[in-house]
Amino acid sequence: MDVDPCQYEQIAINEKDVNNIILSYLIHNCYKESSESFISCTGMKQPADHLENMEKRKRIFHHALEGNVLKAIELTGQLAQDILENNNDLLFDLLSLHFVDLVCSKEWAEALEFAQTKLSPFSVKEQKYMEKIEVCLPFANNLLIHECAFKVQVNIKLPLIQGFMSLLAYENPVECPMFHLIGLDYRQQVVDSLNQTILAHFNLPIHTAMERLIQQTSVVRQCLSQEDGGPPPFSLKDFLKSQ
Repeated sequence: MDVDPCQYEQIAINEKDVNNIILSYLIHNCYKESSESFISCTGMKQPADHLENMEKRKRIFHHALEGNVLKAIELTGQLAQDILENNNDLLFDLLSLHFVDLVCSKEWAEALEFAQTKLSPFSVKEQKYMEKIEVCLPFANNLLIHECAFKVQVNIKLPLIQGFMSLLAYENPVECPMFHLIGLDYRQQVVDSLNQTILAHFNLPIHTAMERLIQQTSVVRQCLSQEDGGPPPFSLKDFLKSQ
Protein backbone atom coordinates (compact mmCIF):
# COMPACT_ATOMS: atom_id res chain seq x y z
CA MET A 1 0.00 0.00 0.00
CA ASP A 2 1.21 3.51 -0.78
CA VAL A 3 1.11 6.39 1.66
CA ASP A 4 -2.45 7.49 2.44
CA PRO A 5 -2.96 11.00 0.93
CA CYS A 6 -4.76 11.96 4.14
CA GLN A 7 -1.38 11.83 5.86
CA TYR A 8 0.06 14.67 3.80
CA GLU A 9 -2.75 16.59 2.11
CA GLN A 10 -3.19 18.85 5.13
CA ILE A 11 0.52 19.73 5.36
CA ALA A 12 1.04 23.39 4.47
CA ILE A 13 3.66 24.11 1.79
CA ASN A 14 5.28 27.52 1.56
CA GLU A 15 4.43 28.99 -1.85
CA LYS A 16 7.86 30.64 -2.05
CA ASP A 17 9.51 27.23 -1.71
CA VAL A 18 7.44 25.87 -4.59
CA ASN A 19 8.28 28.90 -6.72
CA ASN A 20 11.98 28.49 -5.99
CA ILE A 21 11.84 24.86 -7.07
CA ILE A 22 10.15 25.77 -10.35
CA LEU A 23 12.53 28.65 -11.02
CA SER A 24 15.54 26.43 -10.32
CA TYR A 25 14.32 23.99 -12.99
CA LEU A 26 13.74 26.75 -15.57
CA ILE A 27 17.15 28.33 -15.00
CA HIS A 28 18.99 25.03 -15.02
CA ASN A 29 17.51 24.08 -18.38
CA CYS A 30 18.04 27.55 -19.91
CA TYR A 31 14.36 28.41 -20.31
CA LYS A 32 15.20 32.12 -20.22
CA GLU A 33 11.92 33.54 -21.48
CA SER A 34 9.88 31.21 -19.26
CA SER A 35 11.97 32.03 -16.19
CA GLU A 36 11.63 35.77 -16.79
CA SER A 37 7.85 35.43 -17.24
CA PHE A 38 7.61 33.29 -14.11
CA ILE A 39 9.60 35.84 -12.08
CA SER A 40 7.37 38.62 -13.36
CA CYS A 41 4.13 36.75 -12.58
CA THR A 42 5.18 35.66 -9.10
CA GLY A 43 6.91 38.87 -8.08
CA MET A 44 10.07 36.97 -7.18
CA LYS A 45 13.42 38.69 -6.95
CA GLN A 46 15.45 38.09 -10.10
CA PRO A 47 18.59 36.03 -9.35
CA ALA A 48 20.94 38.00 -11.56
CA ASP A 49 23.91 35.73 -10.94
CA HIS A 50 22.00 32.71 -12.30
CA LEU A 51 20.49 34.47 -15.30
CA GLU A 52 23.68 36.20 -16.36
CA ASN A 53 25.10 33.41 -18.49
CA MET A 54 21.85 31.56 -19.25
CA GLU A 55 21.60 32.90 -22.79
CA LYS A 56 25.19 31.89 -23.47
CA ARG A 57 24.58 28.39 -22.12
CA LYS A 58 21.41 28.16 -24.20
CA ARG A 59 23.32 28.97 -27.40
CA ILE A 60 25.96 26.38 -26.56
CA PHE A 61 23.44 23.61 -25.97
CA HIS A 62 21.42 24.56 -29.04
CA HIS A 63 24.48 24.20 -31.26
CA ALA A 64 25.50 20.91 -29.66
CA LEU A 65 22.03 19.38 -29.98
CA GLU A 66 21.51 20.63 -33.54
CA GLY A 67 24.74 19.16 -34.90
CA ASN A 68 27.12 22.13 -34.72
CA VAL A 69 29.37 20.79 -31.98
CA LEU A 70 32.49 22.65 -33.06
CA LYS A 71 30.60 25.95 -32.60
CA ALA A 72 29.45 24.76 -29.17
CA ILE A 73 33.07 24.04 -28.24
CA GLU A 74 34.10 27.49 -29.49
CA LEU A 75 31.39 29.24 -27.47
CA THR A 76 32.27 27.23 -24.38
CA GLY A 77 35.86 28.41 -24.71
CA GLN A 78 34.69 31.99 -24.98
CA LEU A 79 32.57 31.57 -21.85
CA ALA A 80 35.50 30.16 -19.88
CA GLN A 81 38.55 28.80 -21.66
CA ASP A 82 39.60 26.35 -18.98
CA ILE A 83 36.24 24.52 -18.82
CA LEU A 84 37.26 22.07 -21.55
CA GLU A 85 41.00 22.41 -21.10
CA ASN A 86 40.60 20.83 -17.67
CA ASN A 87 38.10 18.17 -18.74
CA ASN A 88 39.46 15.78 -21.35
CA ASP A 89 36.55 13.36 -20.94
CA LEU A 90 33.99 16.00 -21.82
CA LEU A 91 36.07 17.40 -24.68
CA PHE A 92 36.47 13.92 -26.15
CA ASP A 93 32.73 13.26 -25.90
CA LEU A 94 31.97 16.55 -27.67
CA LEU A 95 34.47 15.83 -30.45
CA SER A 96 32.98 12.37 -30.81
CA LEU A 97 29.58 13.95 -31.47
CA HIS A 98 31.07 15.89 -34.38
CA PHE A 99 32.58 12.68 -35.72
CA VAL A 100 29.18 11.00 -35.51
CA ASP A 101 27.62 13.93 -37.40
CA LEU A 102 30.18 13.49 -40.19
CA VAL A 103 29.44 9.77 -40.39
CA CYS A 104 25.68 10.38 -40.51
CA SER A 105 26.26 12.89 -43.32
CA LYS A 106 28.31 10.20 -45.13
CA GLU A 107 31.31 12.49 -45.25
CA TRP A 108 33.56 9.44 -44.94
CA ALA A 109 36.92 10.95 -45.84
CA GLU A 110 36.43 13.95 -43.56
CA ALA A 111 35.18 11.69 -40.76
CA LEU A 112 38.27 9.48 -40.99
CA GLU A 113 40.63 12.46 -41.08
CA PHE A 114 38.85 13.98 -38.07
CA ALA A 115 39.12 10.73 -36.14
CA GLN A 116 42.83 10.43 -36.90
CA THR A 117 43.72 14.07 -36.12
CA LYS A 118 41.31 14.93 -33.29
CA LEU A 119 40.25 11.67 -31.62
CA SER A 120 43.29 9.44 -31.96
CA PRO A 121 45.60 11.77 -29.95
CA PHE A 122 43.45 11.01 -26.93
CA SER A 123 44.51 7.36 -27.13
CA VAL A 124 48.05 8.41 -26.26
CA LYS A 125 46.85 10.02 -23.02
CA GLU A 126 44.88 7.23 -21.38
CA GLN A 127 43.83 3.64 -21.99
CA LYS A 128 40.14 4.48 -21.53
CA TYR A 129 40.17 6.60 -24.67
CA MET A 130 41.78 3.78 -26.62
CA GLU A 131 38.96 1.48 -25.60
CA LYS A 132 36.32 3.95 -26.79
CA ILE A 133 38.01 4.55 -30.12
CA GLU A 134 38.24 0.95 -31.31
CA VAL A 135 35.33 -1.44 -30.73
CA CYS A 136 34.53 -3.52 -33.81
CA LEU A 137 37.84 -5.19 -34.64
CA PRO A 138 36.59 -7.18 -37.65
CA PHE A 139 35.68 -3.93 -39.38
CA ALA A 140 38.45 -1.69 -38.14
CA ASN A 141 41.14 -2.64 -40.67
CA ASN A 142 40.97 -2.14 -44.42
CA LEU A 143 37.65 -0.26 -44.29
CA LEU A 144 35.94 0.12 -47.64
CA ILE A 145 34.46 3.63 -47.91
CA HIS A 146 31.83 3.10 -50.60
CA GLU A 147 30.94 6.73 -51.14
CA CYS A 148 34.56 7.70 -51.84
CA ALA A 149 35.52 4.50 -53.64
CA PHE A 150 38.83 3.96 -51.85
CA LYS A 151 40.17 1.79 -49.07
CA VAL A 152 41.47 3.18 -45.84
CA GLN A 153 44.06 1.39 -43.75
CA VAL A 154 43.50 1.85 -40.04
CA ASN A 155 45.98 0.34 -37.64
CA ILE A 156 43.94 -0.98 -34.73
CA LYS A 157 46.39 -1.93 -32.04
CA LEU A 158 44.90 0.14 -29.27
CA PRO A 159 41.83 -1.45 -27.77
CA LEU A 160 36.54 4.42 -26.78
CA ILE A 161 37.79 5.56 -30.48
CA GLN A 162 36.87 1.87 -31.26
CA GLY A 163 33.17 2.54 -31.05
CA PHE A 164 33.28 5.60 -33.22
CA MET A 165 35.62 4.10 -35.81
CA SER A 166 33.30 1.10 -36.07
CA LEU A 167 30.61 3.39 -37.47
CA LEU A 168 32.76 3.80 -40.56
CA ALA A 169 32.60 0.09 -41.23
CA TYR A 170 28.93 0.26 -42.14
CA GLU A 171 27.51 1.91 -45.21
CA ASN A 172 24.35 2.34 -43.15
CA PRO A 173 25.46 3.32 -39.60
CA VAL A 174 22.06 2.23 -38.24
CA GLU A 175 23.24 -1.36 -38.69
CA CYS A 176 26.31 -0.84 -36.51
CA PRO A 177 26.27 -2.37 -33.00
CA MET A 178 27.44 1.03 -31.75
CA PHE A 179 24.41 2.78 -33.26
CA HIS A 180 23.50 4.18 -29.82
CA LEU A 181 26.34 6.68 -30.34
CA ILE A 182 24.22 8.26 -33.09
CA GLY A 183 21.04 8.46 -31.03
CA LEU A 184 19.60 11.54 -29.37
CA ASP A 185 19.91 9.94 -25.93
CA TYR A 186 23.71 9.81 -26.15
CA ARG A 187 23.88 13.38 -27.48
CA GLN A 188 21.57 14.62 -24.69
CA GLN A 189 23.74 12.83 -22.16
CA VAL A 190 26.86 14.65 -23.40
CA VAL A 191 25.04 18.00 -23.50
CA ASP A 192 23.74 17.49 -19.96
CA SER A 193 27.29 16.78 -18.82
CA LEU A 194 28.46 19.98 -20.50
CA ASN A 195 25.66 21.91 -18.77
CA GLN A 196 26.64 20.57 -15.36
CA THR A 197 30.31 21.30 -15.98
CA ILE A 198 29.60 24.93 -16.90
CA LEU A 199 27.31 25.36 -13.87
CA ALA A 200 29.95 23.89 -11.56
CA HIS A 201 32.58 26.22 -13.06
CA PHE A 202 30.50 29.22 -12.00
CA ASN A 203 29.74 27.68 -8.58
CA LEU A 204 26.10 27.10 -9.43
CA PRO A 205 24.10 23.94 -8.49
CA ILE A 206 24.63 21.16 -11.03
CA HIS A 207 21.24 19.63 -10.18
CA THR A 208 17.87 21.34 -9.94
CA ALA A 209 16.10 21.65 -6.60
CA MET A 210 13.42 19.37 -8.06
CA GLU A 211 15.97 16.63 -8.75
CA ARG A 212 17.42 16.88 -5.25
CA LEU A 213 13.93 16.81 -3.73
CA ILE A 214 13.06 13.61 -5.61
CA GLN A 215 16.40 12.06 -4.61
CA GLN A 216 15.82 12.88 -0.94
CA THR A 217 12.23 11.59 -1.11
CA SER A 218 13.45 8.34 -2.64
CA VAL A 219 16.05 7.84 0.09
CA VAL A 220 13.60 8.59 2.91
CA ARG A 221 10.96 6.24 1.47
CA GLN A 222 13.59 3.56 0.93
CA CYS A 223 14.58 3.76 4.60
CA LEU A 224 10.97 3.77 5.77
CA SER A 225 10.11 0.79 3.54
CA GLN A 226 12.63 -1.32 5.44
CA GLU A 227 10.65 -0.88 8.64
CA ASP A 228 7.78 -3.22 9.49
CA GLY A 229 4.60 -1.91 7.93
CA GLY A 230 6.44 0.97 6.28
CA PRO A 231 5.41 2.43 2.91
CA PRO A 232 6.93 0.99 -0.28
CA PRO A 233 9.95 2.68 -1.94
CA PHE A 234 9.12 5.91 -3.75
CA SER A 235 8.41 5.55 -7.46
CA LEU A 236 8.15 8.77 -9.47
CA LYS A 237 6.50 6.90 -12.32
CA ASP A 238 3.79 5.47 -10.05
CA PHE A 239 3.33 8.82 -8.34
CA LEU A 240 2.73 10.61 -11.65
CA LYS A 241 0.30 7.92 -12.74
CA SER A 242 -1.72 8.45 -9.58
CA GLN A 243 -2.18 12.18 -10.18
